[in-house]
Amino acid sequence: MTGPHHRPGPRTVAEAEAVQDRLRPLVDLVGPGPTAPRTVAGLDVAYAEDGDRLAAAVTVLDAATLAVLDTAVTTGRAAFDYVPGLFAFRELPALLTALDRLTVEPDLLVCDGHGLAHPRRFGLACHLGVLTGRPAVGVGKTRLIGDWTEPGHRRGSWTPLLDGTEPIGRVLRTQDGVKPVFVSVGHRMDLDNACAQVLKLAPRYRLPETTRTADRLCRTELLRSA
Repeated sequence: MTGPHHRPGPRTVAEAEAVQDRLRPLVDLVGPGPTAPRTVAGLDVAYAEDGDRLAAAVTVLDAATLAVLDTAVTTGRAAFDYVPGLFAFRELPALLTALDRLTVEPDLLVCDGHGLAHPRRFGLACHLGVLTGRPAVGVGKTRLIGDWTEPGHRRGSWTPLLDGTEPIGRVLRTQDGVKPVFVSVGHRMDLDNACAQVLKLAPRYRLPETTRTADRLCRTELLRSA
């Protein structure tokens, strides 16, 4: 699925920022992206207590039934030091390896993280979308950057996530009265469609089923391989 994009990762902050600068212009923020994807992948990474050993998981769900169709998981070590704004480089090699192990091709990638809502406008969802060529969306549990006001109480309510006057995502209420999530475009999607897909994937809980299933898988694998 990722093929030629596997290459040695950056070793320094300057090299990582250069990679982001090279790939950022390739991000498609217009979309509109698939409005009725057949398969949707969730991507998540769990870390051991030492903060270095990790498990990266991808689960592919039937978009209509939310049944799990395929899974892949890999374990390893973080590929890059923790540097704000460059966190994706810690996880990319493991996630790309897991994606390559899938037997069911996803029409949409839903990342546990951010896309455009990133200090350098190139979060994990953007990076994975560009490398794989797949439509991608970032769904963050917490804000990375930006200012926002509380959305309405009801499911589907949202407010803009703003960096100054620039809209970089939405703060979306996925269930009545629960904490909102932070949705931003990754690649080949527009924001309206991104939010619509996240709501479809979260019929009962705050987080989309893609994230919930990938989270369970990577945490289970991390414990198993300890």
